Amino acid sequence: MNRDVAALAINAALALAAAFAVLPLLWMVSVSFMQPGAASSYPPPLLPADPTLGNYRQLFAQAGMGGYLLNSAVIACGVTALSVLFNVMAGYAFAKLHFTGRDALFKSLLAALVIPGQVAMLPLFLMLKQLGVINTYWAVVIPGMASVFGIFLVRQYAASIPDSLLDAARVDGAGELRIYRSLVLYVCAPILVTLALFTFMGTWNDFLWPLIVLTDDDMYTLPVALANLAGEHVQDTEMMMAGAVLTVLPVLLLFVVLQRYYVAGILSGGVKE
Repeated sequence: MNRDVAALAINAALALAAAFAVLPLLWMVSVSFMQPGAASSYPPPLLPADPTLGNYRQLFAQAGMGGYLLNSAVIACGVTALSVLFNVMAGYAFAKLHFTGRDALFKSLLAALVIPGQVAMLPLFLMLKQLGVINTYWAVVIPGMASVFGIFLVRQYAASIPDSLLDAARVDGAGELRIYRSLVLYVCAPILVTLALFTFMGTWNDFLWPLIVLTDDDMYTLPVALANLAGEHVQDTEMMMAGAVLTVLPVLLLFVVLQRYYVAGILSGGVKE
């Protein structure tokens, strides 16, 4: 009986925590369909009395959110593809290939994890300025092409691949590239999806770095454009909530679609040696 009471209490606490997490998101969606000024009334309504798509139409017709949405999609997809490509190769090399200084180099990379990203922004900006890529998409893409966290994540997962499996492929005459392409990528599929999801979400939601390196308004990403729009329409709560929905919806849908692979990658990798 005590176990049933404890289980009920735990489930009730989890349900309450889930409600606190989800209700603000649901209210955000509800406000995005309200008439202008409706959310500012007291007490604020939970549901729109007269639902409208006018806020979304205004975002695309007047604020040009379609272009900013495309900018974010192009940058996030490009960074994700390149990040997965380079991080997987580096992580596999650190896990299974033997070369001089491998362990020392990996420990140096791990040490970089404790350095806040904001500390590296100024030298990174100066480097990109010397390359002449400031105010181009490359200024956003290049810093995200590889990450210490991504290399570490893949390395920990790839370390669990049995050496006997790789040796058997070598005995059968497969070269290292063939082993990597046909075997390693297949075995590491769950962690690849996990890394891609992390990278896409981080790039899509990134605000500070695109704000620093992109000076042309037409090149802004969605979070930057939405922040600028909030400054111009600070009282237009309904339109701001519509913009927030547009920002959250793509990553939410991506997470729901890939959730099974994401959970598999997290549970089976990351802690193995």
